[in-house]
Amino acid sequence: MKRTTRTTRTVVSVLAAAGLALGLGACSEVAEKAVDQVDKGVTESYEVTYEVTGKGVESIDYHAGQGSAMEPKLESEKKPATPWKKTVKLTGIMPPAVMPVALDPRDLTCKVIYQGKVIKEAKAEQAMAGGCVAVSPVVG
Repeated sequence: MKRTTRTTRTVVSVLAAAGLALGLGACSEVAEKAVDQVDKGVTESYEVTYEVTGKGVESIDYHAGQGSAMEPKLESEKKPATPWKKTVKLTGIMPPAVMPVALDPRDLTCKVIYQGKVIKEAKAEQAMAGGCVAVSPVVG
């Protein structure tokens, strides 16, 4: 009887795991569609200014407004002069983001500025590891 109970538990566990995996996949797809609908519905545009300072900056990637909120297209500048500044127009829920890469990140700083206020700032290793990614100010 123990063998039957153990087999039944195993089958139930496998079916539960399979159902959970399918359910999460469906939730992910539904969530992505919902974000796309919100992004299309929120047509308000806004401007942010990205700033990067530091020595030996190799490249700077940033969201410049192309693509979608879930898959923004990155623009890139190689070997930029610093201090570097760029103003871009974004739409909807697309997050403003700037990600610098430097050989020596000790004095590296990135900022996202909206209406004259810094809404995200990172320094040194944090600036290189995750950059500066903020929530869209039209939803936050």
